Amino acid sequence: MLQKLNADSDIERLYYEMNLNKTINYSAFEQAMKGYYQIKKKKKEILTLIDFSKPSTEERLFVLDIKAQKLLHSSLVSHGKNSGGLYATSFSNRNGSFQSSLGFYLTENTYTGKNGYSLILEGLEKGINDKAKERAIVVHGAPYSNPSVIASSGRLGRSLGCPALPENVSREIINTIKGGSLLFIYAKDKKYLSQSPIFRNRKPVA
Repeated sequence: MLQKLNADSDIERLYYEMNLNKTINYSAFEQAMKGYYQIKKKKKEILTLIDFSKPSTEERLFVLDIKAQKLLHSSLVSHGKNSGGLYATSFSNRNGSFQSSLGFYLTENTYTGKNGYSLILEGLEKGINDKAKERAIVVHGAPYSNPSVIASSGRLGRSLGCPALPENVSREIINTIKGGSLLFIYAKDKKYLSQSPIFRNRKPVA
């Protein structure tokens, strides 16, 4: 296990020890882990990584048990309808944008609403995703995220900004990550890196 905060060699070693090299983009994993070790609010050693550098036709949500060094789940996941078509390329924290927001979130409690069983997210990065609750950005299942949609349209359907999961896996994934674990949404986005308080300051975050 990593002994030193943000030690690149240790992150790389963990990546290979977990056999993630054929599944997860290393740059996405590296960013996720650097944030994971800075954010102190987490209550569970579970990290969910959503990699929006991948198309919606590929599994791009990964749930990692950092303590056990194990990949628990991998899944398709939808992005916001104004973030792009096959790929998510545009991001916003603005209410009504219907775009996804990058960065780190803390999972909270669950509820049953218009999209069924759902998980509340607290956006941890000011100006980047801190309006998540105001925008009702939550993890939930949706029929437009089911794999069958890809066959008919060539990509998943899209949400209003939520990371929406296939209906048959959403409850299990939500139950795994609820209650104080971290979720990180990644893209190859230099603007995010320059604005993120986590990567700009590189100091432990409360």
